Amino acid sequence: MAGRKGGAKAERLGRLAWGVNDRLGSTEFLHRNIGKAFPKHWSFLLGEIALYSFIVLLITGVYLTLFFKPSGATVVYDGSYTPLNGLTMSEAYASTLHISFDVRGGLLMRQIHHWGAIVFLAAITIHLMRIFFTGAFRKPREVNWLIGVTLFALAMAEGFAGYSLPDDLLSGTGLRIMQGIVMSIPLAGTYLSLWVFGGEFPASETFLPRLFTVHILLIPGLLLALITAHLMILWHQTHTIWPGRGRRERSVTGEPTFPNFAVQSAAYFLYVFGVLAGLAAFAQINPIWLYGPYEPDQVSVGSQPDWYVGFLEGALRIMPPLSTTVFGHTVSWNVLLPAVVLPGVFLTLIAMYPFVERWATGDERLHHLLDRPRNAATRTAIGAAAIAWYGNLWAAGGNDVLAYVFGIPLFWTTWFFRVGFFVAPLLAFTVTRRVCLSLQRRDLQQRVEGVESGLIRLSPEGGFHERHERPSDEQEALLRARQPGELVAPYPHHLIPLPTPDRARTQVRTRVNRFYLNYQSESHGGGQGDLRQGGQRRDGEGE
Repeated sequence: MAGRKGGAKAERLGRLAWGVNDRLGSTEFLHRNIGKAFPKHWSFLLGEIALYSFIVLLITGVYLTLFFKPSGATVVYDGSYTPLNGLTMSEAYASTLHISFDVRGGLLMRQIHHWGAIVFLAAITIHLMRIFFTGAFRKPREVNWLIGVTLFALAMAEGFAGYSLPDDLLSGTGLRIMQGIVMSIPLAGTYLSLWVFGGEFPASETFLPRLFTVHILLIPGLLLALITAHLMILWHQTHTIWPGRGRRERSVTGEPTFPNFAVQSAAYFLYVFGVLAGLAAFAQINPIWLYGPYEPDQVSVGSQPDWYVGFLEGALRIMPPLSTTVFGHTVSWNVLLPAVVLPGVFLTLIAMYPFVERWATGDERLHHLLDRPRNAATRTAIGAAAIAWYGNLWAAGGNDVLAYVFGIPLFWTTWFFRVGFFVAPLLAFTVTRRVCLSLQRRDLQQRVEGVESGLIRLSPEGGFHERHERPSDEQEALLRARQPGELVAPYPHHLIPLPTPDRARTQVRTRVNRFYLNYQSESHGGGQGDLRQGGQRRDGEGE
């Protein structure tokens, strides 16, 4: 009897599965994609950390939404945290205290959520850097690069919105800064501020509910849509791979989706969740009960934002006090330039970089094979300069803390970071480019002379020499990873050197091209330069 029931149930499930397949073609899809190759290298897991952190944020965010009250209505606190009993505060701040001290597991969930936001931004940032330094943004992946930069910008906005919801003194200080930034926009600033805050700042009664809607609905919906699009494009275009033996630009190797990648991915998600839970359990973050409720006439001493907006704080701190009054309207350059123009230009340049490099190099080929950063010395140096510039601003956001801890006048730290704004990226660019070229020279030497064996031999003349051996096949594949020298554009020759727009454009593009690709004046055998010398081709040239 039991066997008959079990057989009927299995038959019904089978008919259901075939019915779904007839309508959706699921069997064909699974057959086509279940063996799709995914790389094994650890650097490809950085994007997965961001994805899994986002999933953790969604799970914990749903839990917190059940208890948080996004209301600016004032109440008198009488909860479990006795140091604040009797104080007047917003209902949002009181509910956050309630989550932290009275809801079972509430503080743990709050801290997992906050740590998840920080790790989410950090993973996106490091993932973008990995994509940049290895050239994974090149054709056909420019669209995914744009999506990644947009995700980074939206994640910063989402983090700031969530950070501001508890309505404590620290987050209120950040909102006051934000209001000043919005007000600095010429002509439209006042109207934008009234629209964003629902009236005069702080206007918590109307602002907190709309900020809550933006935080739990608008931006998460955009993030979810863009992440889905990002993964769909990635699935269609496949991953990139590192150079290696037998690997080519138009083929991708790796582990199959099922069972290898699926099992590893599930385990990695649990690992990320476990690390975030461990951080939440043992590393305190954002203890809002120590700050107190927000009061417009108070500022939290030594206030520091979360790391991802630290560069904006630093830019505001080191900007000189400049303003201009035109027809009765004051333009506050000391706020507009560092907090509106600078981040806008910064994010735009990041987004447009793949197209700038393609224009400069003239490289229109498909790329599934990654660059070793040393072989793209100019690109790597540009990335190092951007990191140094960003890091200088990030450190400047704590110039008061640094001055206090090290006993240095605040005036000194401010001017140090002002100078660093210009000097740090130039220094980083120069040093990084030289290091990359030195590594290129070493690779060329190993191709010509072989690798050191550690074995010393005595020559008949009585001298000692180390024996060099042929590189292994895997090493040889890495040493041969070069872009062809024909990408280096020759200087144009014009019969009649008239200063026409076309001639000027060609001259500019040629010089930019050679700045990117031609390292012959600095390092013979440079990774993207011409490997020829004396009219002879070396082994592996042009690959």
